[in-house]
Amino acid sequence: MVPEHLMEIVKKARTIAVVGASPREGRPSLRIYRFLKKGGYRVFPVNPNYPSVDGDPTYPSLLAIEEDVDVVDVFRRNDKVLEGAVRKRVKLIWMQEGVVNPQAARLAEEAGIPVVMDRCIY
Repeated sequence: MVPEHLMEIVKKARTIAVVGASPREGRPSLRIYRFLKKGGYRVFPVNPNYPSVDGDPTYPSLLAIEEDVDVVDVFRRNDKVLEGAVRKRVKLIWMQEGVVNPQAARLAEEAGIPVVMDRCIY
């Protein structure tokens, strides 16, 4: 179970970056991307391998997003995500089911960013 204070960060967020977002139907990242958009969030798809997700242009990295990002939702293990999240001063890093990176979580928490691992944001 995710602690309530971390769920509050998600509820109060305005912007969420989905790292590993895919335009392919049936992919969990596309389902969550759509779910977050329907929930009223401004959602940024981050994936250098695709030009767009669900009609929205993708970003090659977190640092390529010019706006502030409140929450980073991670679908794949990528150590560069941590660097971008720290530099952007996000409020929460959420690693989806199956994404576990204790070293990155420790470094993020040392930088003052709480982390949820191996849980679905849905």
